[in-house]
Amino acid sequence: MTRLFKIIATLEGISALFLFFVAMPLKYIWHREEFMHTAGMTHGVLFVTYIVIATMLKMELKWSFNKYLIICLASIPPFGTFYIEWKYFRGNQDENSENV
Repeated sequence: MTRLFKIIATLEGISALFLFFVAMPLKYIWHREEFMHTAGMTHGVLFVTYIVIATMLKMELKWSFNKYLIICLASIPPFGTFYIEWKYFRGNQDENSENV
């Protein structure tokens, strides 16, 4: 489950960056809306998946509420999920999941 969370966190971060720094400028500066629907929907699905898996991991790994809150709030700013993945999930955490 931790490995899946790392993958979703990375994809969610990439989708947020694409949405904020490619799709939105194309729409609001150059009036080109081709990517907005796809980028927005993809990011939304990945965001919800990130939160759902974080909730499942909280229960499975018995995280404190503060840790869970930090991990969830990190999905809001750009680069937040990359930081969380690096800080809490670097290395092979499937073997050492109690360290999370």
